[in-house]
Amino acid sequence: MSTVHEVDLFTIGAGGAAYPAAFLLARAGLRVVMADTKGVMSGNCLAEGCVPSKSVREVAAHRARQRRFSPWGLPGELPVDYRKVVAHKDRVQKDRYDQHAREMAEVPSLRLVAGRARFLDDHTIAVEGNRGEERYRARHIIVASGSDIVRPSFPGADLFLDSRDFFALNPVLTERPSSLVIVGGGYIGLETATMFHALGTEVSLIEKGPRVLSGMDSAMVKELCGLLDPGIRILRGATVLKAEKTDSGVALHYRVGESSPEVVHAEKGMVAVGRRPVVPEGFEGIGGEVGPHGIVADLSCQTSIPHIYAAGDVNGISPLFHSAVRQSLVAAHNILAGGRAVDAFNPAAVPVTVFTLPEAAWVGLVPDEAHRRGIPFVTGRYDFAEDSRAQILGETGGGITLLFEPGSLRLLGGTIVGVDAASLVGEIGLAVAGRLTARDLAHFPDQHPMAAEGVGKAARTLV
Repeated sequence: MSTVHEVDLFTIGAGGAAYPAAFLLARAGLRVVMADTKGVMSGNCLAEGCVPSKSVREVAAHRARQRRFSPWGLPGELPVDYRKVVAHKDRVQKDRYDQHAREMAEVPSLRLVAGRARFLDDHTIAVEGNRGEERYRARHIIVASGSDIVRPSFPGADLFLDSRDFFALNPVLTERPSSLVIVGGGYIGLETATMFHALGTEVSLIEKGPRVLSGMDSAMVKELCGLLDPGIRILRGATVLKAEKTDSGVALHYRVGESSPEVVHAEKGMVAVGRRPVVPEGFEGIGGEVGPHGIVADLSCQTSIPHIYAAGDVNGISPLFHSAVRQSLVAAHNILAGGRAVDAFNPAAVPVTVFTLPEAAWVGLVPDEAHRRGIPFVTGRYDFAEDSRAQILGETGGGITLLFEPGSLRLLGGTIVGVDAASLVGEIGLAVAGRLTARDLAHFPDQHPMAAEGVGKAARTLV
């Protein structure tokens, strides 16, 4: 029988949904162990997601901006050495892994073990690693096992790469393909399409639904799609039939509606059809509840088993890194309070950005959701065509749309399409969380010449 190690907190996973709580509780004097299959402190965001993909995306954004500036004297079509882009991406990942290791070394009561964790009972976890099985008995458990890539099942799908092959440390893809076909029009597929097109790749994107970015606000998506580079070929309502290997790469056969089958040829193919929560083995066997979007947890991050919490992608509430961090801290605060729900996650104030070129972002209530729920609202609008920074950058499409409660003019939410959207949405999210009004926003002197001036100007259309 293996030795059973007694701990106060055990986290299944060591990413953003785990380590904020682990650090907080370890520094409070609790014995904490994290287990992760990767053997390092990081989630998928650093391993293969937002950090490495945005490292590539920023190079693409600079190249796209340089092309726009070519009429004013900058060369318009400088070649891209994609191996150097990958080296930059890898360097950022390695630097952050080293940073995390240093942070963990400063907390002696926190330990990380490499291996796959499974539940033996509601307090006991077995971790299978290179050294065999170790067992831990924990007073509290946070399930932070994240999500994984969904692979489609069409014939020949194994010929296609996925986001891990593009963005993991030392990735499979190290040369920029001359042409790329992407299956899936969600945020991962569309972001990848715009960044590689900006780097000089010919891109086709196949989406089975009637529009890309399904589930996101339709007006925001329509505005964004109107600003995407028309050189990106987007096929909507397309059913993938099969993929085949060719002398020059891959051939993807598809049908749009009831039309005859067609084929698109490319050097490389990518699938980006979504992610699924990773529920640890044994969780349902101990009475844990799992729903269609992952482990069922309330906004205190507590599951159906009171001393077990679920944070991050695995609970499906808000599958974003910054949401995972906040949920991890919510769980930690409630553990420190003896299991009482003294803190709760607020999904209505979480900013979300689609890092396409250009960007789109939103926070809080958006028009489609308001109409669906019958929530009345009034709108303030600011177009970037009027904005000094957008004019400076030659990015005058899009704008800021703010939704306010009638009468009180309390800010309910907003969408941004265009310049600096990812930066601006945080300011709007803080205003939503703080229950600020149009008058509050109108009175704040955002600095000039920055696109954030548009937040106050949108509010001033109503006051």
